[in-house]
Amino acid sequence: MTDRVHPSAKSNGTATNPTATAAKPPQFPPIKNQMYNPNRIPYRPTPTAYHRHNRRRCSCRRCFCLSCFWSLLIICTLLLLAAIAGAAFYFLFRPKPPTFSVSSLKITQFKLITSSDDATRLSTKLNLTLSAKNTNKKLIYNYDDISMTLQSNNVVIANGSFHGFSNGPNNVTIIHSTLSMASEVLDADSVTSLKSDLKRKRGLPLKIYLDTTVVAKMDKLKSKKVGIRVTCEGIHGLIPKAKAPAVASITNAKCKADLRMKIFKWYF
Repeated sequence: MTDRVHPSAKSNGTATNPTATAAKPPQFPPIKNQMYNPNRIPYRPTPTAYHRHNRRRCSCRRCFCLSCFWSLLIICTLLLLAAIAGAAFYFLFRPKPPTFSVSSLKITQFKLITSSDDATRLSTKLNLTLSAKNTNKKLIYNYDDISMTLQSNNVVIANGSFHGFSNGPNNVTIIHSTLSMASEVLDADSVTSLKSDLKRKRGLPLKIYLDTTVVAKMDKLKSKKVGIRVTCEGIHGLIPKAKAPAVASITNAKCKADLRMKIFKWYF
């Protein structure tokens, strides 16, 4: 018998199966990332409409700020010019406000009458003399009609008026007026207040109010009408006896003139 040579079962590291070698797919190197920074958020273009809206809003805001700035600047400039003109006028002409004083006050009638229906009525009549003085050298005061009110502890005693007049430079104008009230019904508090004051030795504490408007004029310059209220206090008066009038005490009488600025329906 002949001997057969058998190949070794162990492989020496070389593939001997051609079918298995052909079925294995080829391997390629991994694809590298082409981005420079892998963690960066990708860029997304902004719509054109958003840019237009943003520009329009910025433009409107800029115009509003500019208009506010120029308006404020113009107002400040006008106020500054007005202040300079007022200061120049004051230092050149030295204007002084008008002064008022009470010359005399006579009470010719004062009656408190209670009727059968328990209503108390007041009837009064008084003669008032005032003096208005203008101490300016070039300024003229033109007054409109003056309304007068006489009060005692906020209780109206009498009313009156005086026609308008012109008070020239360094001039004194004497005002004569009659104040009266005819059968005015008073409430209980007013009656109690008047009767209590009549028992005092000095009599009723009286206060006079004058309300008018005035225009200051100098050469061709003329101001607008300005409201003025004159308050005279420190006056005391007794009721008359028989037919002789009672002369009120005006020793401590003082008058003060205040400007009244009207804004809409309110006075200041």
